[in-house]
Amino acid sequence: MTQRATTAPHTERRAKLAALLGPRGIALIPTAPEQQRNRDADFLYRPDSYFFYLTGFAEPKGWLVVTGDGKSTLFCQPKDLEREIWDGYRVGPDAAPAQLGVDASFSVADIDTEMPKLLDGRNTVWYPFATHKGLETQVEGWLNKVRGRQRSGALCPEQTRDVCSVLDEMRLIKDPYEQATMRRAAQISAGAHIRAMQLTASMLRRGEDVREYHLDAELLHEFRRHGSQYPAYGSIVAAGANACVLHYRAEAGAVKDGELVLIDAGCELDGYASDITRTYPANGRFTGPQRALYELVLASQEAAVAATCAGARFTDPHDATIKVLAQGMLDVGLLDKNKVGKRDDVIEKRAYFPFYMHRTSHWLGMDVHDCGSYNEPSELAKTKERTDPLTGQTVVDRPSRILQAGMVLTIEPGLYVRPAQGVPEQFHNIGIRIEDDALVTETGCELISRGVPVTVAEIEALMRA
Repeated sequence: MTQRATTAPHTERRAKLAALLGPRGIALIPTAPEQQRNRDADFLYRPDSYFFYLTGFAEPKGWLVVTGDGKSTLFCQPKDLEREIWDGYRVGPDAAPAQLGVDASFSVADIDTEMPKLLDGRNTVWYPFATHKGLETQVEGWLNKVRGRQRSGALCPEQTRDVCSVLDEMRLIKDPYEQATMRRAAQISAGAHIRAMQLTASMLRRGEDVREYHLDAELLHEFRRHGSQYPAYGSIVAAGANACVLHYRAEAGAVKDGELVLIDAGCELDGYASDITRTYPANGRFTGPQRALYELVLASQEAAVAATCAGARFTDPHDATIKVLAQGMLDVGLLDKNKVGKRDDVIEKRAYFPFYMHRTSHWLGMDVHDCGSYNEPSELAKTKERTDPLTGQTVVDRPSRILQAGMVLTIEPGLYVRPAQGVPEQFHNIGIRIEDDALVTETGCELISRGVPVTVAEIEALMRA
């Protein structure tokens, strides 16, 4: 990840976190460890999202300490000219305060000496629970050193709390800097989808053998060509029946004339993800059955988009999607009304589930499935039990999150039709998903990923180009 210079958002975020810790609180946030890939190579390094959110610092082996009085301390790798020849430039403790805006910085080699000093006199230690292996043991070791000096007047913190609980809430509302980065990431990803769609049609027209990995390569090329550091997740490139596998990875599957291609792919830019799915005909022309299901999914997405605005609930887009899909499944014959009843019966019994088995949305941000509660914090005490009609299990529901301007979520309805008894053969092996990234506004939402066509007419025109 590209090393960024000091930016006001990181300083502002640290100040906001400090105010939430209490005057004698202290937060310890480590970055992600390096991960070994094989005998003599590591995976491409990516910093921990919480750490990068607060620092903009991309080097490994870093720690951030924030105290309730507003002070921040960074532990980082020391300067080492020999290692920098091999592994790249290091900021180093001396330059870190000026470059990153922290108040103090130490070599990470000194962390076991300096951390107990920072903990002394604090009453609550905040750190991310269950995210870093061995972190609790490491923190306890530092606390034991403080306890060992209590006869000399040291004061050891008495409480530990999960810092994710406050950082998740902070990260849920994207500031203008984050929104701009996510718009740019979505723009890059939209261009990659267009490139893959056009390549498919042109290769088929020339009579060339088209494979899923050809399209995956186009996506990766376009991501990097525009400055993205990595794909935000493993790209899904699924031809034909493979599109009915939700998390299918691009393999060597043949892309055939007359079949659909589903691509779910997005780049990560400066720590922020995009997430776009498009489904299109490999030869550039939808068949009748393909068009019927595609336009049904698109209509359900349009209903979900209309239901997305500040003040709405997180579940409102999903509920709007289900209403359209349930009626549409009855209309096209995917569901037999003589067996399942009317639309409301389909929804109540979840009879749609064999063809649509996932939720319509998830949070999007630094992580593809970004942090943040899906329940409304002010209404957690309101619970209601119900029996799931498919499993028979008791489910406890709480009020869904109230959307606020600045939240970003995906809107991604789909239909996946596997061959089965009673399912019209004309729809067999058709998998369709349409996904866009929605920035919630006061009056609705901004689809920041619509740089790639979505209607049948637009897709067919693009494929002819």
